[in-house]
Amino acid sequence: MKIAILGGTFNPIHNAHLLSAEQVRDGLGYDKVLFIPSARPPHKVPWEIIDPEHRYQMTRLAIKDNPDFEVSRIELDRNGASYAIQTIKELQSIYGDACQFAWIIGADSLIEFTIWKDFDELLDTCHFIATTRPNYCIEEALPNIHNRVQVYSITGLNISASEIRERVRERRSIRYLVPHTVEDYIFQHELYR
Repeated sequence: MKIAILGGTFNPIHNAHLLSAEQVRDGLGYDKVLFIPSARPPHKVPWEIIDPEHRYQMTRLAIKDNPDFEVSRIELDRNGASYAIQTIKELQSIYGDACQFAWIIGADSLIEFTIWKDFDELLDTCHFIATTRPNYCIEEALPNIHNRVQVYSITGLNISASEIRERVRERRSIRYLVPHTVEDYIFQHELYR
């Protein structure tokens, strides 16, 4: 089995996340994409991140119509900060040696990859697929990082979670930036106000 992992804050999950996951799955022949919302991402400003349970529920709603997508609570149910190295080792132990994993990372995250905990060991432990993103140059990543990942070009959607949060605060439309189920959830629970 081949599983691609898409981890992230998903604050909120949006259509660019979904498009990236589907294009990697379809284009590179993965059996499924495992979405992993991070509980306590160590590199994010804590007060900008809503409760992990809300982010998990939005992710669940966003992917529910795709049988090749699955969401995992692996980081939500772990105590402490969310580190990718812990997650991949735990997944390898759950799924066993017969499963091949790849971690999908956006160009924006790849450029900052050296701040990830044990990033060098992580690159040795798991295959990484760096997807292109508008206004980000993958070549800006350090050569010792850039040369150890598979670069995969995807359809560019210039959507950011920070822009979505700002639009909600300003009471502007987020239609077509997020799935309608996520839009409904955000307004029902009065998130990002």
